[in-house]
Order: sequence, then C-alpha cells, then structure tokens
Amino acid sequence: MDTRVSALISAMTLEEKTAQLYGVWAGASDQGGEVAPHQHDMEEPVDLDALLPAGLGQLTRPFGTAPVDPALGALSLVRTQRRIASANRFGIPALAHEECLAGFAAWKATAYPVPLSWGATFDPGLIRRMAAAIGADMRSVGVHQGLAPVLDVVRDARWGRVEETIGEDPYLVGTLATAYIQGLESAGIVATLKHFAGYSASRAGRNLAPVAMGPRERADVVLVPFEMAVRESGARSVMHAYTDTDGVPSAADEPLLTGLLRDTWGFDGTVVADYFGIAFLKTLHGVAGSWADAAATALRAGVDVELPTVKTFGAPLREAVATGRVPEELVDRAVRRVLTQKAQLGLLDADWSPVPPALEGADLGDPAALRGTVDLDAPANRELAARIADQAIVLLANDGTLPLTPSPTSPPTSSPNRPRTIALVGPNADEPTAVLGCYSFPVHVGTQHPGTPAGTELPTLREALEREFPTARIVTARGADVDGDDTSGIAEAVRLARDADVVIAALGDRAGLFGRGTSGEGCDADSLALPGVQQELLDALLDSGTPVITALLAGRPYALGRAVEEAAAIVQAFFPGVAGTAALAGVLSGRINPSGRLPVSVPRTPGAQPSTYLAARLAQATEVSSIDPTAAFPFGHGLSYTTFSWSDLTVTHDETGTDGDFALAFTVRNTGGRHGTEVVQLYLHDPVASVVQPVQRLIGYARVTLAPGESRRLEVTVPADLASFTGRDGRRVVEPGELELRLAASSADPRLVARVRLTGAARYVDHTRRLHAHIGPAQASPSTGRRISST
Repeated sequence: MDTRVSALISAMTLEEKTAQLYGVWAGASDQGGEVAPHQHDMEEPVDLDALLPAGLGQLTRPFGTAPVDPALGALSLVRTQRRIASANRFGIPALAHEECLAGFAAWKATAYPVPLSWGATFDPGLIRRMAAAIGADMRSVGVHQGLAPVLDVVRDARWGRVEETIGEDPYLVGTLATAYIQGLESAGIVATLKHFAGYSASRAGRNLAPVAMGPRERADVVLVPFEMAVRESGARSVMHAYTDTDGVPSAADEPLLTGLLRDTWGFDGTVVADYFGIAFLKTLHGVAGSWADAAATALRAGVDVELPTVKTFGAPLREAVATGRVPEELVDRAVRRVLTQKAQLGLLDADWSPVPPALEGADLGDPAALRGTVDLDAPANRELAARIADQAIVLLANDGTLPLTPSPTSPPTSSPNRPRTIALVGPNADEPTAVLGCYSFPVHVGTQHPGTPAGTELPTLREALEREFPTARIVTARGADVDGDDTSGIAEAVRLARDADVVIAALGDRAGLFGRGTSGEGCDADSLALPGVQQELLDALLDSGTPVITALLAGRPYALGRAVEEAAAIVQAFFPGVAGTAALAGVLSGRINPSGRLPVSVPRTPGAQPSTYLAARLAQATEVSSIDPTAAFPFGHGLSYTTFSWSDLTVTHDETGTDGDFALAFTVRNTGGRHGTEVVQLYLHDPVASVVQPVQRLIGYARVTLAPGESRRLEVTVPADLASFTGRDGRRVVEPGELELRLAASSADPRLVARVRLTGAARYVDHTRRLHAHIGPAQASPSTGRRISST
C-alpha cells in the first residue's frame, strides 16, 4: 500500500495533489442522475467540470442535503463516482462522507436517540451495536466516512449542542464514544472524532465563542475522551474544533494537531476541517490575512482535508506553495494520508466498483424500478432504537404515583395510579418531531422541505399513551408553545387538568439550527429556565390540585422550579428517537422499569451556570457566595420501580504502590418486587493533592440486572494509574497518599466507601497508562480481606 501511494504521489502534479485535499458539497439526485453542487450562502458555487480533471478528495453529504429516495441516491452516487474516476487520469474516486450523529442523516433512515441519551444508558455494548447498524446502512449505499461521534465534555449546559454530547464526565464520554467508534469502524465506515478540542468549553456557552481554560483542565477533562478513543477505538479521522483556546484556533494549533495527536498519541489517520473552519482563520479568527495564509496555517498545523467544499486548499494553497510559504512536502504529507485511507477503503484497487452492496445485481438502467428498494429504517433498526430509548429514560422523582396502571373498565372510580382520565398538556404532547435532535434528517434538512413527509414513523406522545392506556380517556391541550410568550392557552390546560385524575405535562425543547429551535447548533440559552412560558404553564398545572407528572423531551437539562418538590413524578428523556414516545409511555405505565441515569446534572436554579458535578470544592456551595450551584438532580441519578441494597464491602488490597492496584468486592441485591437494573458507579476522591482536584470523578461503572431477591457479588480492581492527574510541571503524576473509592448510585449517593492508600514515590505516567477499572462478577471462590460496613 505504501508503495502504491508513493508511486501515485510521485506522478501527480501539484494541482492533482491539492485536489485530493478538499471536498465538494453535492446533493444526490432523486431521479438517480449525477449529484448537483449544493448552493449555499457560505461560498460561491463550484464548477465541477473545471475541478474534476484534477481529481476530487471528497463528496460532502450526497444523501444529507435533500430528501432523496435511498436507492436513487445510491444510484446517483454510483454515476457520480464513475464521472469522477473517469475524469482524472489516475481513476481515483471520491470518498463520500455523511453525518451520523443520531443515525444516518438521510431521508427514510432510522433516527436513533441523540448522544445525550447514549450517556443515560451507561451501556457501551448497546451503543456499539447501534453504531454498527448505522455504519452498515451507510456502507450499503456507498458512503465511506461518518462525521461522528462528538467527544466534547459538557462544561456549560447553556451551550446549544449539549444534545450532541454524551455527558459532563470525561470517562463516561470516552467509554461510550469509543464503543460507538468501534461499531462504526466494524462496518467499514471511517469514524470522525470531533471536535478537537475544547469546543464545548466556550465562554457563556455561546457557539464558537472563545475558550478560556488552562492546560490542566484541557488535559484532564477535555482531552481524556479523545485520548481514549485514539488508543482503543481504531478511529481513522479527527475533526478540528472551530474555537480558539487562549487565542490559538484549533485549526492553527500545530502542538495539538501534530504534536499531541500524532507524535505523542500515534494517530495516523486524517484530520479534516470542520465545515468552513479553515476559511474562518481569516474571516472569524483574524490569524490569516489571505486565503493562502489560511491554507498555509492549517496545513502546517496538521489539517489534511478542507470541508465541506474548496475555498483555501485549491488555488490559494497552490499559490502558497509557489511563493515558498508552504513547502510542497507538507502537501505530500497530507496527500499521503488521504490516499492511504482511500487505499484502505479499496478505492485505489484495480477492480474497484462504485456499485454499493444495496444495488448489487440491480438494473441500474431503470431508476423507476429502484425506487423504494433500499430500506434504511428496517424493523431491526427500530427495535435497536427502542432498546436504547428504553434504557435512556431517566426517572428523576416519584412520590409513588408512578407507575400508572391502565384502568379497568368496570370500577366506577379511579385514582392517580389507575387513571380513567389523563390530561396530556404541553407543547410536546402531540408533536411528532419532539423526539428528534437537530442532526436528525427531518429536523436538519426536512424543515427546508415542508411538503415532504418525515420519511420515518414518528408516533407522538399522545398516540403512544393511547396505545399504552387503551381504556383511559386522554384529553390534550397545548397550553403554550415551546418558546414565545403567549399564555392564552394556559387556562384551558388548567381546566382539563382539574377534571382529570392525573396530568402529564409534556414539556421541553424544539430542536433546530442557528436560532430556529431551543436546542441544537447555534441555539444557545441565556439561562436554564424552561424555554418560553413553559414554567408558568407547569406552575399553573401544579396549582390545579391534580397530581402532575412532568415529562421532558429535551436536548439539555432545565431547572424545573417548584416541580422538583411538588410534582408527583418527573421523567427526563433526551431526544429519544423514533421509539422515544413508546419508551416514555412504557415507563409511565410500568411496562418498562426505568434504568437510565443522568449523564448531566439537572440544575436547581436556572442561573448557576457554568456548573457540573466535576467541580472542585470552591466551585460548589460555599458560605462566601450567594449562588448555590447544587444540582436538583445530580450526575448519575436515576430511580427505579424496585429497590437495591449494597453491602458486604471487602478490601483485599487497601494499600498499594503508585504502580499497583486496589482490589474490592461487594454485593448488590434486588430488594424489591420486580426485575430491575442498578447502575453501579465508581468515583475517586483525592482529599489532598499538589494541585486542586475535583471533589470526585467517575472512574468506572457497570449495569447490574437482577431478579427480585437476586444478589450478585461484584469484584472491583482499580489501577493506581486512575488516580493520576496533571501536576504543576505539566506532567501526569500518581502521587502517594490517601484516597477514597466511592461505590455509588449517583455522584451524590455513595453507598459504600473504601479508604485506601498509595505508597512509595510519586510516579509519572503518560498516554500508555491504564485507563479502566474493572467491575464484574466475583470469581467462584470468595475473596478475603478487610470488611467495611456501609458508609
């Protein structure tokens, strides 16, 4: 492969080399014809006839630009790839990429739960399966690269893209993102880690705003998931972040993109630009005076591919080479990475065919016969989406009203637990897209085509409740919009509430882009109060005298005011996808025993941001500030319809050197009356360190499913490496001293605590350190050691 790539590069002109370093944004044809360049207001349109003789590196979102029948989109891509390969003298096709943040972002493809829901599952294996299914669908129609997952750690929940993240803890983000990448790559799709690095830490949660963080926060919080993914996932691409950190844009950060990513971590794939990110070096960051300067800066830093279309890596880059600002060796470096990846994908093989698996054996000369023959929303996909949604719903509070039991037809009376009349109130009560995030196709693209159906079945919450409670009378009122200040519908909503046995308040977000929603890219919030007048609606329902179940379909956590104490129950769903309303209804009825846990804290007050559980002592409630950032519901929190006891903690190794391991064992028992899943969370607390540490941080977790009365003995092994942090000299160190290992049901609910000690000299570790604790079933022979009572 190296020989083939080297031979190609040596035979290429500079123009042919640079042609491999950019994409063209092109939409597939719904008639099966060749793609057409996408017209957008960020750039002038491109001339494919002029570009293609030199070759083309990538095709940007052929399926994700307009509603296109999947089979005809695949045919369109086939014809376009033939045109691209035949137009250049080496016969090199383009690499096609698509978005796949919550499923393949194509018309009629399954819309899975958003990444914040992945975080709520605490289930890497399930997320790996989902990604493999997404990758198989993409590969079947000729796509090669997916622009996912997002590894940004939530630092400020006001940021609009919180829904795209996995959570506020770097270990949770790293493990689930790594699983997603493994699944996508197992299907032959190039996964793209984004956004490298620091995008989610922008000031005041504003999209693209500057990032102000020190090197220690960057190393110990922001970079941790990327490091894990590079080491363990097999990811073949990384996307730079838009933002600048301490004045240095990521696209211009050579120590980050080359020094750390490649020289230290050993990454050997491609670094691609976030859309228009290289041009932003000139237009937004002001660190380049011309397009040629922008191209030179990004290429030198380590960016290999300009997306979504050509602006700087074409003629401006060639100009920079001609004038000596960029050595041609840097162009060759990037081209080698791009061509190596194309070779890995089989695009340079002599027998390469543009026909993807979904069209093999089909009559490509009859587009009409192809329409409807490719299914990207198969029953197996929807079943998998349903399982994720089932595990992602989080029961935050419950006074005993839940679960609701479908009321029989014979008794003349009813109660909140057996409601005959349910008042379903709120802006998300009867809204099909309330379960979708901003990168799902119906929201991301479909809103620009109002006459086109969504392409996938999206049952509303009303429809799901009617199926779940067939004997109940369900009355609905919108009450208020998601945003806006119209309160005229609240009185009708309250009237329905007073006449019902129970109220379900369906509140939350509307996903959108750049201000067209309340959650999503460019939809940042100035506070974490419920959007619009939803809090006013919720308070009025609480005053109705009827028990209120608050059901949230949202992209970020919100402060809920009085409802935290006064609601009969609170159920949180983070845009749970096509099966989301069925999962929510199942939790309400008790058909599903909830097992989701919060991947982000739910604030008590709307204005205490930025705040996450991963905070030092002075970032928490103190006597010297009038602002209390204590969460209403903490990271890791979630209730069940059964109960669990934790007991019999033993510590077989409570003292070890800074290069050793701690060993613990404990028992979890289901003490309730039905099957349930406990999510065991392991936190590390370092009481004394040479630099300020968060009070605690997650270092391990496990889902434990038990039948009523069943118990399981679990063993825990904790490498000393997990106590490491970035010290004063910038090196990662394991320091001797006392630690606490907290086995907990949430970050605020430790059940068992082991006090242990690291001995010996301080030990420096690097990117080869161990990253995981082990939590698993105990071996047959019982462990012996010091027994510790519950704390």
